[in-house]
Amino acid sequence: MDLQLKDKTALVTGASRGIGLAVVEQLIAEGVRVVAVARTSTPELRTTGAFVVQADLGTPDGPERAVAAALAEVGELDLLVNNVGGGDGELGAGFLDFDDAAWAAIFELNYFATVRVTRAALPSLVRQDGAIVNLSSVGARIPSAGPMPYTTAKAALTAFGKALAEEFGPQGVRVNTVSPAAVRTALWTSPEGYGGQLAGHLGIPQEQLLAALPQQTGMITGRLIEPSEVAALVVQLCSPLAGSITGADYLIDAGSSKTA
Repeated sequence: MDLQLKDKTALVTGASRGIGLAVVEQLIAEGVRVVAVARTSTPELRTTGAFVVQADLGTPDGPERAVAAALAEVGELDLLVNNVGGGDGELGAGFLDFDDAAWAAIFELNYFATVRVTRAALPSLVRQDGAIVNLSSVGARIPSAGPMPYTTAKAALTAFGKALAEEFGPQGVRVNTVSPAAVRTALWTSPEGYGGQLAGHLGIPQEQLLAALPQQTGMITGRLIEPSEVAALVVQLCSPLAGSITGADYLIDAGSSKTA
């Protein structure tokens, strides 16, 4: 299917690996000119052919500088994919383990980074009748699915997307949210990541942990979600063919959310 994205321009944040990298790859395959923002320019990202901007979006001025670099490269933006995030792998951390500084750091990366990138990019997106897709988490609907500051920030992000869609829909900008459950990324698969740490804490091999995770979290497909599957949904929502879809929050959670 032709998604009618050829020659459009896009800014993708958190693009160095995982879901962000998969989104970059699929947008480029559709003929999109992509500006990829990441703190680190990885070999995998550079081989995509995207224009790479290195920036820390968790800082107050990082988002504005990244958007300025993107506009200088492509002129105007048709698409914005806010994928940047992190901090969902705090092993064994409960409410009393997070002080104000920890809450602030997690909200900076998972909420305010998206707010600031979007604010800087919106004038161009309005001119282009553009589309925005924000990456949230199933944790926004199931707050116990991760550390409290992380899931709370994601809940704020989901609400932000709906409010933004309401305000800017009449100006031609569509805004949607995609909320995945556990995705097969380095968070789970790296020995140094959360999955490796959790396996060590439990005293079991990491492979055993990953094999049991889908059943334990209620994922009825029996496997982790692949980054390419999330990216495929994101890219479809970017397409003009989805022109009447806005203000929506799409779960891609393998059935782990049991509410209607």
